[in-house]
Amino acid sequence: MRPLTEAETRAVFEKLAKYIGENIQLLVDRPDGTYCFRLHRDRVYYLSEKLLKLAASVPRESLVAPGTCFGKFTKSQKFRLSITALDFLAPYAKYKVWVKPGSEQSFLYGNHVLKSGLGRITENTAQYQGVVVYSMADVPLGFGVAAKSTQECRKVDPLAIVVFHQADVGEYVRKEDTLT
Repeated sequence: MRPLTEAETRAVFEKLAKYIGENIQLLVDRPDGTYCFRLHRDRVYYLSEKLLKLAASVPRESLVAPGTCFGKFTKSQKFRLSITALDFLAPYAKYKVWVKPGSEQSFLYGNHVLKSGLGRITENTAQYQGVVVYSMADVPLGFGVAAKSTQECRKVDPLAIVVFHQADVGEYVRKEDTLT
């Protein structure tokens, strides 16, 4: 487990900024202590400094997951957010999309959100902006990328894609072997 390099930190923070904007500072400096990001086996973990000190005494081979996995770096050094980061992204999300109850299951199976399944969308959402997807009962279901801006969503065909799927809570069941 090691600190992130400058390039890795930039990649992680750019991806997080896409979803929570300048609220990244709130993730690091929290009222209950200082938190940090660490890299272990190409995965980025979010953990408190107290837990970091405790994890330092565990041998590297025995350490499975020192904190909450936020994502991983691919072989080409691109950062991919994991669904395990949703609990930390959802409270600070700048742009949100609510899906109708009939479309929740489709999204949870890994499909994109169509205009017909769109309940609400945050005003002034730009195209290709990172969004957190909620149910109509304000339960975070996952996150994605807005395929259309808020203004375009009002005029498009009901079968047009408005949010590209990135990750959803259904992955806990579908990919339980690979999530750490």
